[in-house]
Amino acid sequence: MKYAICNETFGDWPLAKALAFAHQAGYRGWEIAPFMLTDNIYEYSQHDRSAYRHEVEKAGFEITGLHWLLAKTTDCYLTSPDPAIRRTTTEYLKALAKLCHDLGGKIMVLGSPQQRNVPEGQSMESAMECAAEVIGGAVQTLEQCSVQIAIEPLGREEGNFLNHAADARQLQAMINSPQVQLHLDVKAMSDEPTPITQIIHDNADAMIHFHANDPNRRGPGMGEIDFVPIFQALKDIGYDDWVSVEVFDYSPGIEALVTESMRNMLEAAQGVNG
Repeated sequence: MKYAICNETFGDWPLAKALAFAHQAGYRGWEIAPFMLTDNIYEYSQHDRSAYRHEVEKAGFEITGLHWLLAKTTDCYLTSPDPAIRRTTTEYLKALAKLCHDLGGKIMVLGSPQQRNVPEGQSMESAMECAAEVIGGAVQTLEQCSVQIAIEPLGREEGNFLNHAADARQLQAMINSPQVQLHLDVKAMSDEPTPITQIIHDNADAMIHFHANDPNRRGPGMGEIDFVPIFQALKDIGYDDWVSVEVFDYSPGIEALVTESMRNMLEAAQGVNG
């Protein structure tokens, strides 16, 4: 397994402190929420991008890419019926692809439920068509930047759009580009009627990124989910890319979340056969 962690986990810690602590805990991948870098990615300079990338890589990490792509934006919306908003959102995804490339990342996880939920009165068919148009419009830039979007299904607690892996696969098929693939998240999959291990096996051909967490919103192994079968499924399908820790409940404290998540994943990995 290759283990990564999301940078927002560390809150307002200085970057050097966060990197040192994460590296000591055993992580080697660094996943970035753009809002942790800047309030305006269009004003985030080439110098700033190079300096950030250099500091992360100097600390012994690989930047995996971006997530929370549309979070904290005010003019972007994936499923909007307004053509102007859809165009703005496409342009923002293009800008994010360039940011991801400049930072050395390869994958952009598209979750951001508050910027994709289906508005009241809009049909699901229309929402899917709007989302396909927005993402499809960024494909050429994704190709140029050697970056892929990984569509993230999210549970019903988060919103009403793409609640199942099958929904994300449908959207992926509508776009029909190798630059658009699938992301799977343990917390989200726990909300599906299909067992998590089956979802992993069923989507082995499209999954390019993976988030480890628990339905209790804490890190892997910090709740009721057994990660041994999950890691066994990842092993069985030949997944050898990043398993990235993403948490939402920070009450245990940063140190505990970072160290316990890694310890639990290592213990689960030891239980894998083959």
